[in-house]
Amino acid sequence: MQTKYTYKEIWLIAYPILISLLMEQMIGMTDTAFLGRVGEIELGASAIAGIFYIVMFMVAFGFSIGAQILIARRNGEQQYKEIGNLFYQGVYFQLGMAAVMFLLCYSLAPMILVRLVSSEHIYNAAISYLNWRVFGFFFSFTAVMFRAFFLGTTQTKTLTLNSIVMVLSNIIFNYILIFGKFGMPALGIAGAAIGSSLAELVSLIFFILYTRFHIDIHKYGLNKIPGLNRSILKRMLNVSFWTMVQNFLSLSTWFLLFLYVEHLGERSLAITNIIRNVSGILFMVMMAFASTCGSLVSNLIGSGNIDCVPGTIRQHIRIAYALVLPLAIFFTLFPRLILSVYTDIPELQEAAIPSLWVLCSAYLFLVPANVYFQSVSGTGNTRTALGLEMITLAIYTCYITYIVAYLKLDVAFAWTSEHVYSIGILILSYFYMKKGKWSQKKI
Repeated sequence: MQTKYTYKEIWLIAYPILISLLMEQMIGMTDTAFLGRVGEIELGASAIAGIFYIVMFMVAFGFSIGAQILIARRNGEQQYKEIGNLFYQGVYFQLGMAAVMFLLCYSLAPMILVRLVSSEHIYNAAISYLNWRVFGFFFSFTAVMFRAFFLGTTQTKTLTLNSIVMVLSNIIFNYILIFGKFGMPALGIAGAAIGSSLAELVSLIFFILYTRFHIDIHKYGLNKIPGLNRSILKRMLNVSFWTMVQNFLSLSTWFLLFLYVEHLGERSLAITNIIRNVSGILFMVMMAFASTCGSLVSNLIGSGNIDCVPGTIRQHIRIAYALVLPLAIFFTLFPRLILSVYTDIPELQEAAIPSLWVLCSAYLFLVPANVYFQSVSGTGNTRTALGLEMITLAIYTCYITYIVAYLKLDVAFAWTSEHVYSIGILILSYFYMKKGKWSQKKI
């Protein structure tokens, strides 16, 4: 197996990403854990509203993935000065998109959700959350460009520091605003939204200050803020557009799953929100190595070490398995322990156990599937990645529509959709990396 990186080198790049992603996941965990002690309606509503927000956010995140691929390629080619221009053009685009998303969500979300959500209580609580959460677009959309910069230049330790600051801020703000501490009113689910948006603002401020005082801004061309350059932005969109569409479609189908589950009842929706957060722990561990693999694949192609790509992919799968599978086994053996973090309602804990078992088994396939899929994106062939994703999502959508919306099976069966998705994307991505013409892609 021909490789350029040792396991230690991969770990040194990936572990800051892992810590940062886990810290970011703790924001959702904090919201769920706090709201799980307010009530099942708030817990379920935060699932619908939270996924609705994430669908919008993932469009911006998709753009940042494309920007990260370009930054990583320029970093591999040692064209460091071009990185600053890519970064600033990305920030301009993200701020413009944040304004558009803010207006669309603030005006259209009530009209959309009132037609999709069957429970009036869930609807009212979800709108209460979204009315405050959308302010976070301006902060989170900009912050992901900093993430793209640090990932693309493999300076990932910064992400760990930022995430710690963000999580601590979120815990403090949520505790004060949800439960009404230190003289503040108890805002419940609205407090969770305000707290998360404020935490994203703190995160952005940290990124700005850290970059100014700890990064060689002259080396990366960050010392001069350029004007809007449409030719560079067009080049970025040629790569990023497909990841934006891909991320939007991927999360939209997940939103569809939550809407289907909501029609099974408020308890089923509350269970799904808890399982989503438990899944997030495993998913973030997996994605730390999948994202690292995507960046290293781009760097390898940029530096001419194409023969090392297959071996590097296999390295990432092994190291991801070494961390994800023990965690999944632990969650399977001690389900009440992990579920008690999210709710203190015994009946809800008991009802969620079958779904947790189904979810954990899916990671046998999700790990290699995501590593291979991120590798496809890392080659710069983002249009191909979108095509693979659309084929898989079409199968996924048909599956959840049949078993959840039509058959109305128990919520645990809904989570078998993760098996369907992961097996589909694994097969397609594997054969593309094995047989596809990706090595000569110019970006």
